[in-house]
Amino acid sequence: MDPDERPQQVTGSSFSDTFVELRNSNNDDNDEKPQSFLFPLHHKLGADSELKLGRFVDVDKQSLVASIDPGSVGTKKINKLVASNAAAIDSSGTILPVRGNVYPDGLYFTYVLVGNPRRPYFLDIDTGSDLTWIQCDAPCTSCAKGANPLYKPTRANIVASKDSMCIEVQKNQKPQTCVTCQQCDYEIEYADRSASLGVLARDKLHLVTANGSITNLDLVFGCAYDQQGILLNTLSKTDGIIGLSRSKVSLPSQLASKGIINNVVGHCLATDVSAGGYMFLGDDFVPNWGMSWVPMLGSPSTEFYYTEILKINYGSSSLSLGGQSNNIGRVVFDSGSSYTYFSKKAYDELVTSLSEVAEVGFIQDLSDPTLPICWKAPFSISSFKKKHNLLSMGLKLILEISIMDVKKFFKTLTLQFGSNWWIISKRFHIPPEGYLIISNKGNVCLGILDGSKVHDGSSIILGDISLRGQLVVFDNEKLKIGWTQSDCAKPRRFNSLPFFEG
Repeated sequence: MDPDERPQQVTGSSFSDTFVELRNSNNDDNDEKPQSFLFPLHHKLGADSELKLGRFVDVDKQSLVASIDPGSVGTKKINKLVASNAAAIDSSGTILPVRGNVYPDGLYFTYVLVGNPRRPYFLDIDTGSDLTWIQCDAPCTSCAKGANPLYKPTRANIVASKDSMCIEVQKNQKPQTCVTCQQCDYEIEYADRSASLGVLARDKLHLVTANGSITNLDLVFGCAYDQQGILLNTLSKTDGIIGLSRSKVSLPSQLASKGIINNVVGHCLATDVSAGGYMFLGDDFVPNWGMSWVPMLGSPSTEFYYTEILKINYGSSSLSLGGQSNNIGRVVFDSGSSYTYFSKKAYDELVTSLSEVAEVGFIQDLSDPTLPICWKAPFSISSFKKKHNLLSMGLKLILEISIMDVKKFFKTLTLQFGSNWWIISKRFHIPPEGYLIISNKGNVCLGILDGSKVHDGSSIILGDISLRGQLVVFDNEKLKIGWTQSDCAKPRRFNSLPFFEG
């Protein structure tokens, strides 16, 4: 998609570029039943971004935001989109866009409407982050020029230091030394030593219903007024992040605490780089069948979405889990990480197994800076730039052809879950297109990285590259994680409506 174009509808979908509040259409249902909100996902094709990792270098870190090209979707255009698309959807519905790609942009994002008057902000979706935050003028000490004007709070928007949400945000931070401060300060430090400082704010989050009415909800979020280091570059094309973790300060937890939704988060990231997918809050879009479910584990020290894994295979070859016990490992699901991370032992064994591609002519290209391991194929692969040009002319099939030509030389990764005899074994399959990319140089690059310095060094972290083509659901009510294969083109509402029809 060209930078000058506004975000388009998700390919094959009939939902609009705004978000919709979904109420049950059955007349017999209680009107106060928790609702669901559907967020279509966005991407913008642009220059190569730096590799983005979620919070996992340290338990207290939040995700880095990869750069995207600035868009031209202003408030007037969004208002026009809301008005023009509302009539096309049943009166129960509302929809917000989510799109993205692993390469070259390294993120999936949506937008939200915040403040009075309401303004759009592009936010990276991150299941590994707690606090939603937006760059703001409070006043700004050091801010990047983002995709939209800075959020400007009033004094009334600033959250007090004694507020329960402030206490929740600051519980994992260094003790505050300012005993007379009235505002709630926070600081986020990143793995690359960049940092973001801000104050907590409370303002209206606007949810637009299909009939054109507006639902205004109080949202507590970070007003980030001081960015330092590389963060200034990575934030120059977006506005912040949307925190979707299990924390009490995350967006879904805030909505659930008000009884607006059941605390369920789901996302579906499309494999087609010209599409994006969708994200939902609430349980209306959770399939009643076809899902593989595993227990969601938890501990006092983490708000991440993780579970236990029994085994991992590359083809028929078993890889060591490399954790404290080689019989059971941990898997974290993180939409804030562009790529997937294995423990050191599993990574080394995978790289050894992949050396077999040399037998069919793949040669490692040490000059390609895209990722640590890239191979030159024994045949020509169109570079991403060439494919991007073709894509802009509508010939996106070239992208699929090049990946399909490559995948036959690689094998599927299979993660096996179910650590107890009463839990039926579940498998999460990662095909070659779920761990490979084609670089600008036309090389095949491995999108699985050494995770020895990530989080505790022993966990497997499934990032965007391996989550594509799957509907993944985090059910915080029933404490389980589920997935099912999907093209992520059109969401289906299971609680009442059939497919949305365009």
